[in-house]
Amino acid sequence: MPPLSRAARATATGVIAILLWSTLALLSVTTRGIPPFETLTISFAVASAAGLLVLASRGRLGQLRQAPRAWAIGTIGLFSYHALYFTALDHAPPAQAGLIAYLWPLLIVIFAAFLPGGRLHLRHVAGALMGLTGTILILHGAAASAITGSTLGYLCALAAAFVWALYSVVNRTISDVPSDLIAGVCGVVAIAGLIVHLASEPTVAPDDLQWLALIGLGIGPVGLAFFAWDDATKHGDLALLGTLSYAAPLLSTALLIATGRSPLSLTILAAAVLIVGGAAVSVGFRRRGTVRLSPAPADRPGGHGPPQGRH
Repeated sequence: MPPLSRAARATATGVIAILLWSTLALLSVTTRGIPPFETLTISFAVASAAGLLVLASRGRLGQLRQAPRAWAIGTIGLFSYHALYFTALDHAPPAQAGLIAYLWPLLIVIFAAFLPGGRLHLRHVAGALMGLTGTILILHGAAASAITGSTLGYLCALAAAFVWALYSVVNRTISDVPSDLIAGVCGVVAIAGLIVHLASEPTVAPDDLQWLALIGLGIGPVGLAFFAWDDATKHGDLALLGTLSYAAPLLSTALLIATGRSPLSLTILAAAVLIVGGAAVSVGFRRRGTVRLSPAPADRPGGHGPPQGRH
């Protein structure tokens, strides 16, 4: 069996991130009652501490010496998305907010078409309209439930989708930066979250279950998942990753329903089908052609493979 290409390995690594993210809503809902920026601060501090320990044990702390642009892309992307996501879950029903936030895979497919060498086809537009229809169903169902004060949550969820899609595509432009940098970026995000938390929120002491959830967030969907996604978006197939990412909202919603956190309804099922179907239509049947993306520098003919960072 021939070895997998660099792009195939990176895409497979992205699947790990997608599976971990399917637990994000459930873990985040378990921390409900803890202010969103306190949740962000603790979970990212756990992720950074774990990552830095691994780097130190492998003698790779020098990989953190990277250009300011790389630090800025990672910090702004991770901080903005999670600030919006945690706020959304704190102000809106988790299943609805989660499905709206999970418009980001569809947006990645669309945005990736504008990269050098990419093209936007009619199927992209059709898929976007299907995803939009699914989102309208979610909002209509929520409005019918007359849930007070949830508008902010829905707007934050939608903004989070755009932020994460843009971050994932822009990350392709710094493919020469090793994923080790994520450990440092998580630390900066934790500090930024702490500043906002102290300036705008009360501090709530987590109970035992909430501490377990916060540690779980830091190790899984806010920790290991970022290292995997960083490598995947820099070297993998963005269009395919966008499609595969729609496994996450289905698993995420299923977990919320299975644990009694959200009720099962025809509206949620219909919205999920439309959003997932929209992603599939956007990419199309891969045997008949797909969005052709400009490969990362390390993947181009004559490239030298993933760099070892700057020293």
